[in-house]
Amino acid sequence: MLFGDILRSLLEENDLTQKQLSENLHIAASTLGNYVQNLREPDFMTLKQLADYFNVSIDYLLDYRRTNAATRSEDDLLRVFRQLPPEQQEIFLAQGKAAVQWCRRGG
Repeated sequence: MLFGDILRSLLEENDLTQKQLSENLHIAASTLGNYVQNLREPDFMTLKQLADYFNVSIDYLLDYRRTNAATRSEDDLLRVFRQLPPEQQEIFLAQGKAAVQWCRRGG
């Protein structure tokens, strides 16, 4: 997946417009538009800003995985988990553990 596609997906998931994100990060709207359209790629500092803003790894933004690294689904799962408040994280974790047990029993 290309960087701009990932950025577009994060904007949609967070119900943000390109203009809102550009204002929040002090990036020119035209520059951000070029990122989303896959016409340009951000520099390292901007990449760090975007990762921090969306609470994702730079690897996630770049769709990069080493051999034996986490899959995209695992990255998505971790990203969702991190967006939850602590009490919801506990519930999410308990539900995940229950699902594993259910699958082990042949569910």
